[in-house]
Amino acid sequence: MADSAGFFAQLAALEQEGAAFVLVLLVEAIGSTPQDTGARMIVTPAGRLAGTVGGGRVEARAIAFAQELLAAAAHGQTATRLVHWSLKGDLGMTCGGAVRLYFEPHAAHRAAWPIVIFGAGHVAQALVPVLQPLPCSITVCDPRPEWIDGVPRARNVRTLVHENPAALVPELPDHAFVLCMTQGHSTDRPILQRALTERNFPFLGVIGSDAKAAVLRRELIAAGVPAARAAAFFCPVGLPFGSNHPHEIALSIAAQLLQERDRLAPTASGP
Repeated sequence: MADSAGFFAQLAALEQEGAAFVLVLLVEAIGSTPQDTGARMIVTPAGRLAGTVGGGRVEARAIAFAQELLAAAAHGQTATRLVHWSLKGDLGMTCGGAVRLYFEPHAAHRAAWPIVIFGAGHVAQALVPVLQPLPCSITVCDPRPEWIDGVPRARNVRTLVHENPAALVPELPDHAFVLCMTQGHSTDRPILQRALTERNFPFLGVIGSDAKAAVLRRELIAAGVPAARAAAFFCPVGLPFGSNHPHEIALSIAAQLLQERDRLAPTASGP
């Protein structure tokens, strides 16, 4: 059975992101079955995300059924389902048992204001506790686990260790406010390039200086990004006040995020 803390953390993250998923629970295992009562699984449109209800034909059938429910949920049909399957009669298995499975579909919805921070350095670690009390969901991604460990934890804060943060760009919510705060311009640029060419986020900010912004825009244009799109990000991110102390920079960034959220409301921040 999946680790309970990790499993429910996945559920909470999906809810915060407004993602579509189905919670599958094995409520009764009768006779010889591949899993015990209480087994659980999360299924998204892409397939099984976490947990297991037995593997093999049971799980394949459960995943396919959950995906059918997700397709119906996209059209407003989110009724829960309780099914009873004979492993031999319904699934063609040699086991003589049966399972009763509960399916709880959750349709995709516009989540709380999503803020995605690439980079878990000193400023990011100072920024998270400033943003955390607000009605937002915060995701912090960094390839360095030792820096991710320093990010303050909270109910609406999700942390990810990922070797290629730019690969996450296509998966982000359309209305996410995105911050590039990695180790430098060479690690910011791949994220920025994908965000500018593949997505159209309401806010895209990069920590740094005017000189860094000029280098980034020049390199983005050289890589084929149209000039207008190559200029469509804030750098230096943050309002022009305070010193270079990480906490003061964090306050200036939070202030700009709120300013832009309210300027774009309700399209960028509404539920």
